[in-house]
Amino acid sequence: MGTPDGVTTSRDFPIPDRMKAWVLDGPGEVRLTHKPVPVPQRAEVLLRIDAVAICPSDIDNIWYGWPAIVDGEKPFHKEWTPGHEYMGTVVALGPAVDEFAIGDRVAVEIHAGCGQCRRCRAGLYTSCLNYGNRAKGHRANGFTTDGGFCEYQVNHVNTMAKLSDDISDELGTLVVTAGTAMYALTEIGGLIAGESLVVIGEGPIGLFVAAVGKALGASPVVVTGLSPQRLAIARGLGADHVIDVRDRDAVAAVKEIVGPHGADYVVECSGAPVAIGQAVAMASRGGRVCLAAFPAEATQVDVGRLVRDNIALFGIRGEGKRAVHRACALLRDKKFDPGPLHTHTFALDDLPAALRTAKDKLDGAIKVVVKARGVAARQAAAE
Repeated sequence: MGTPDGVTTSRDFPIPDRMKAWVLDGPGEVRLTHKPVPVPQRAEVLLRIDAVAICPSDIDNIWYGWPAIVDGEKPFHKEWTPGHEYMGTVVALGPAVDEFAIGDRVAVEIHAGCGQCRRCRAGLYTSCLNYGNRAKGHRANGFTTDGGFCEYQVNHVNTMAKLSDDISDELGTLVVTAGTAMYALTEIGGLIAGESLVVIGEGPIGLFVAAVGKALGASPVVVTGLSPQRLAIARGLGADHVIDVRDRDAVAAVKEIVGPHGADYVVECSGAPVAIGQAVAMASRGGRVCLAAFPAEATQVDVGRLVRDNIALFGIRGEGKRAVHRACALLRDKKFDPGPLHTHTFALDDLPAALRTAKDKLDGAIKVVVKARGVAARQAAAE
């Protein structure tokens, strides 16, 4: 790649003019193509993408469109590249960037707000009032702009957190999920040590909420779910109690553990319509409920109980207020180990197989990671 004016590069990290990139055609249809390597602008760097984790939101984006919005529409047939849970190595600096150095390994946040609306100026850039408006400077990589299922991507300096060398590429991709859990627990929910925490759903975000909540001092931490395997992992991550809701009433079981008044904080991570009502029923008077999943259909909520019992109801999206940086600190200091959540690794060329593995939860898949280098594609491995 030729060096544009004001962009700093290094011979240690040669950058091609074009790169491999997967794009979304119709629902569930991804296609490998080549795109120009993007050029970092003011306050941006170019990352060599080293690893990308597949999130349930990626599955929603690729098969159903929502919650991705590209140019105000569903993302189909727009040559758009999905993928948002990535980490990488800084290989070029935009004009006047000195916050990072070439060679730094970083985890990324999804959202770079416009920086000028009142939400962004309050640190609520995941609720940017110019969401999806690239002309205003908003980016949500893998949702409104190109994401990480490719070899290179640009990121705003505000969206990156340095990774220590003892954090592997695979675990580095999980930091953004840990950051979402941190945001739900601390900035939104105001969790303090000693409060009871109930997590509904044993998917990746639910497991991270349990692990981060325990690291922050929540007690007891209770996880409800349907999978004995994943509930066992929740215990390994620090959950004090797990409830298999296939054979127990979730609300009654929670109150047996935390007491008849209910829990201080309930985080709903399943997206199941019935679970939202359960979350409200599990919360104590003066408690809080956080909705961290996208329900697929309309739900019923006992609003009267929210009012009568002074229960706060929050919705979150993503990982605002630099939560990823705090999650990096917890991971660096080994306050929790997300290693058991990483179950599979695929080469970038094998993205369709990786997506199927994640979507259908094949072979116990929880977090499936795709790597642009260092992992042989299946066909090459077979030869």
